[in-house]
Amino acid sequence: MSGAIVTWLMGGLIGLVTFSAQAGDCPDWSQERLSHESQALADQVRRWDTAYHDEGVALIDDALYDQAVERLATWQRCLGETPDHRPLTRVTRSSGTLDHPAAQRGLDKADDDGVRRYTSRREDLWIQPKVDGVAVTLSYQEGELVEAVSRGDGERGQDWTARARQLPAVPNSLPDPISAVLQGELYWRLTDHIQSRNPTTGARGAVAGAMAQSSPAKATLERISLFVWGWPDGPKEMQERLARLRALGFDTADYTHALDDRRDAAYWRDSWFNNPLPFATDGVVIKQAERPGVRRWSSSPPEWAIAWKYPAQQALAEVRGIEFRVGRTGRVTPLVWLNPVQLEGRRIRRVSLGSLERWESLDVRPGDQVAITLAGLTIPQLTEVVWHTQERSPLTPPSPQRYHMLSCFKLTLGCDAQLLARLSYLGEQLDMQGIGEGTWQALLEAGVVTQLLDWLDVEPRQLQQAYGIGETTADALMEQFKVARGKPFAAWLSALGAPPGSELVRGDWYDLADYRREQWQAVPGVGPVRADALVAFFSHPEVQRMAHKLEQAGVAGF
Repeated sequence: MSGAIVTWLMGGLIGLVTFSAQAGDCPDWSQERLSHESQALADQVRRWDTAYHDEGVALIDDALYDQAVERLATWQRCLGETPDHRPLTRVTRSSGTLDHPAAQRGLDKADDDGVRRYTSRREDLWIQPKVDGVAVTLSYQEGELVEAVSRGDGERGQDWTARARQLPAVPNSLPDPISAVLQGELYWRLTDHIQSRNPTTGARGAVAGAMAQSSPAKATLERISLFVWGWPDGPKEMQERLARLRALGFDTADYTHALDDRRDAAYWRDSWFNNPLPFATDGVVIKQAERPGVRRWSSSPPEWAIAWKYPAQQALAEVRGIEFRVGRTGRVTPLVWLNPVQLEGRRIRRVSLGSLERWESLDVRPGDQVAITLAGLTIPQLTEVVWHTQERSPLTPPSPQRYHMLSCFKLTLGCDAQLLARLSYLGEQLDMQGIGEGTWQALLEAGVVTQLLDWLDVEPRQLQQAYGIGETTADALMEQFKVARGKPFAAWLSALGAPPGSELVRGDWYDLADYRREQWQAVPGVGPVRADALVAFFSHPEVQRMAHKLEQAGVAGF
């Protein structure tokens, strides 16, 4: 890595404590700082909770929220504390809470190997989509809805009875006058929703918002549907349970399937991820047909069901450092180095912010928690800063006025990055085979090349002074340098960094160097800004010096 890049990167890493690549490892911070940062993140999570449960406003994407809460739990465990985050049970400040008649238990999450182990040791397994909505428990007595309780903390939840009775999808009376406790998900009904194509719908937040409003519109209430995924006190056998639910008017059986060799968990997970559904999902739930036949359990995750979530399409990543890289044209690009995260099967370590202006607007610093997505499933992008670390590392980016199209044709202080980019580009434009950035870097570090065209005069013994270049490699490089001398004039103009437009004019170097601004503007496609850039290029002393050197070297057109 060049000296200037190292300087800027280290500037971003001063005071930085590096997080382990493993999500479960502790930050390399002092206990005092870890306690301070943990408390600040806990405060932020509470603000998200309050907005979501009190006001029905989702300030953060659901997947990012879940990852932030897990990160908070990790930090608390690192401090020797028991993770203490519990979602708020209130939805409106004026209403109370109720005990769940049957605990709403969270599920342990498994990866591919965990699912294989789980399914290989159990029989009579069934699978359902993990509907992305708001959990609710409905209690019926003699067929009449008497109580609706939100998920809350799993043991107590918000009294949603009055609001549930307003939802067309929740029957106030069952066709059979039975007493039953039903567990399910209130979801925002979508049309032909394909989760793999539209991972962020805000569907869960839409339901929470509707449940929090004092007087939601009729159209809003009609968009909320119900998926019943559990009947704790229902029939023991799954087939009978599904048949009874269908008779009661619920479509549970349409999305509950037995697992077998022909259609296993992976089949259904892939199908629900890539095919249209009326709701958003974030994975699948695999469960045994039988579950404990009692009405209350501990709120800890059960052993008879697990969740297998979809591949992450948005990841919460911790910033390790910031590098300000100067490119060939002088553009300064901030690169954000991350503690690696997995996204769509890819390991993401670095993401570009594109411009200094964007870095300044986001104010990204080491230790920040940022959201990473893949644009077009290929290019990692930083979409937002989810949470700013409390300890802000000082950063001094290079001045954009220092670097431009005509800077750094030679190795001076702070010019190593741009000169390296110029050399790499020159090699590409002149079709030098087997000569990439690594070769140019070695020649720069050895002092063999200190200007853009120094390689025209080198000898094999000089090349061998560079790291990794022996006699055979030196001979191969000399052959490529020789071939490059014979490249066309247009290729050489591009290699030197001439602005677009010069290739449209016939003539040699001296013809183009004599062009005035108005003559360039007369060239089709060349406007005032481009014309000024062309005049500046051909009149620049360093460029003229290089043209003279190429003339002496016998390069055609100079």
